[in-house]
Amino acid sequence: MTRILVIGGGIAGTATALALHKAGFDVAVHEAHPDTAEDVGAFLTLASNGMRALAQLDASDAVTALGFPLRAMRVLDDQGAEVARVPLGEADDASLRYRCLRRGELNAALQAEALRRGIELSHGARLVSVERGPGKVTARFADGGVATGDLLIGADGLNSTVRQSIAPGADPVYAGQSVFYGYTHSAPVVEDTGHITMVRGSSAAFGYAVSPDGETNWFARVAGQALPADELAHSTPSRRRQQLVELLGQDATPAAGIVAASTDGIMATNATEIPLGTPWRSGRTLLLGDAAHAASPATGQGASMALEDAVILAKSLRDTPGLDSALALYEACRRPRVEHNITASGEISRGTRAPARTGRAPSPQRPGDDTLARQLDWDLDMNAVGGNPG
Repeated sequence: MTRILVIGGGIAGTATALALHKAGFDVAVHEAHPDTAEDVGAFLTLASNGMRALAQLDASDAVTALGFPLRAMRVLDDQGAEVARVPLGEADDASLRYRCLRRGELNAALQAEALRRGIELSHGARLVSVERGPGKVTARFADGGVATGDLLIGADGLNSTVRQSIAPGADPVYAGQSVFYGYTHSAPVVEDTGHITMVRGSSAAFGYAVSPDGETNWFARVAGQALPADELAHSTPSRRRQQLVELLGQDATPAAGIVAASTDGIMATNATEIPLGTPWRSGRTLLLGDAAHAASPATGQGASMALEDAVILAKSLRDTPGLDSALALYEACRRPRVEHNITASGEISRGTRAPARTGRAPSPQRPGDDTLARQLDWDLDMNAVGGNPG
């Protein structure tokens, strides 16, 4: 292959471009949005597996300059009593510690790293169609632009245009919870930084982490009917704040006070997931990241799984003769792991799986955990570590 097209310049797409470039491929990224991110304010946590993948991309420094590390998780019940405190991931290794940061900041850092390495990245390129030929694949964009390559990777997120070309009708479905995000510098809590607090409320799941400069980043997951599209588009922060304060105020926890202190920037979305078994590839076209396997945010693994995808795809293409064989190896490595995450996360969101009584992060053993480090190790041949982990 001489040319790979990546559709989508978010976390998954840009990380994939970094990995492919490191593997020696000619890669170009086409991003629909005119800037780095839509949801610059929402925060996320990168787990140890995601940090391990970043290290293999030589991108750790670009990311650890942002946000702050998380070494532990504590769990409160609906009366505010601490019921557990446990280490997070590989907390003893500074390079692999969980990290809390803004989604938009992570996206911007990865894009800046891609540009620094000379990777072609175009903004404002909204894909409208994909045409597959016997030896090439062509992307057509809304502005009339055309790009042709040997492989097209759809990393264009939850509402992927590339996915519609591979699996028409395979749309994301509601996972049972609405999710709210916010932040405040005046939260009525006094806590050290370096850990995340999870609150098992009677009416909602709530989590928050305090940065070194005193900013409290928080989320709330509320079960029930999906929020209507017009409410997502037009609801004001004050209305969202009032609704959440009333709901969270039923419990004796810090949650309601934290939300009440958040004067603006409260974001809302519906948790969604991609149905299991959705096709990922057709000829010279492949899906990855949320476009292929979006899960509800309950396990907090979305970004980390996308970073894993990037490394393992690049290694599969690097180490396996023949495009079809390389993509088959990639899918064999990834599908069991990511679909287990979709299932586990969806069960938590729907209330059919309870978090562990120990309070450990809701990320049960996934297929591939025992071989993941070897799959991500850049210096190991993908064919040597096996394509059917678990």
